[in-house]
Amino acid sequence: MPANFTHRVRIEALLPADSPRLDGVDDNHVRRLADIYATLPPILVHRASMRVVDGMHRVAAAATKGLTSVEVQYFDGADEEAFLRSVTANIAHGLPLSVADRKAAAERILRSHSDLSDRAVAAYTGLDAKTVATLRPCSTADSPRSNIRIGADGRAHPLDRTAERIRAAELMTRRPDLPLRAIVKETGLSLGTAHDVRQRLLRGEAPVPTGRRTSARREQPAAEDRSASAATPPAAGTGAPSDGNVSAGSSRTRSSLETLRRLAGDPSLRHSESGRQFLRWLHTHFMVDEAWRQQADTIPPHCTGTVAELALQCAGAWKRFAEDLDRRRLAHTTPAPTRHAAPESRQGA
Repeated sequence: MPANFTHRVRIEALLPADSPRLDGVDDNHVRRLADIYATLPPILVHRASMRVVDGMHRVAAAATKGLTSVEVQYFDGADEEAFLRSVTANIAHGLPLSVADRKAAAERILRSHSDLSDRAVAAYTGLDAKTVATLRPCSTADSPRSNIRIGADGRAHPLDRTAERIRAAELMTRRPDLPLRAIVKETGLSLGTAHDVRQRLLRGEAPVPTGRRTSARREQPAAEDRSASAATPPAAGTGAPSDGNVSAGSSRTRSSLETLRRLAGDPSLRHSESGRQFLRWLHTHFMVDEAWRQQADTIPPHCTGTVAELALQCAGAWKRFAEDLDRRRLAHTTPAPTRHAAPESRQGA
């Protein structure tokens, strides 16, 4: 059925709009519309519920003129989609929505569509994306967290690109001549992010900016943090880390990252091609407690034995690497034994 196909519907059959307007219908605006009613477009109505999506002022204007029916176009979609359509329609024409109306609409959209990006919600409501970002924490406090945001272009965009950045770093290390566009096609990163990874590797830095994971964790709702802290500690032998283990792991992580930063700043490594290549290799193979803990829960039970075996093999390779480096250090620092000259024979012996 054509989108512009209209129906004549009795006003009494229509339900009031689920409107983004906090103050409801404006009587002054209704009177202005009544004066020009013949030029007004049809009312938009949600077919499934017969609720007005856009046009409550026009319905009121028709009633003011004594009309019993209005021309309508039908909208087919879910209730949540009908509200989105109502907001965008009121932004595009008619009596402007107040800032309070727009913020209230944005909060509701964030509650029902928590996976929408700030820019997408801003496009629906006519707000600035930064304003939407300030509304998100309160609006989505009870919503499950997702690593995906649906952008204004309708495409899904992951919030955390850590895995893709690490994959890009591996490709760049193995094949330094690989074009950025090939990296983008392989990893799904944007061209700008792939360029950032390459520049970080050239500077001897980690492919993932420090604090990226910390920022993501800070988005978790406070209620979740409180419930986690109040939870009963796991029984011994369950494999779950205790608070002491987590604290120790965090301490080791900070120490390891600081050591890595100092190593990356060593001029003898930074100022030679072989040194920079080693730093890039080290960054792509570097792992701390925080990293493997975040990956452990993603491994299905039937794969844990295989992954554990691989981890032990990698640990063995790192151990042999460390032992070889230690032998080289000792050989370099231990002085060679002093050779004493044989005593001279006595004269006339």
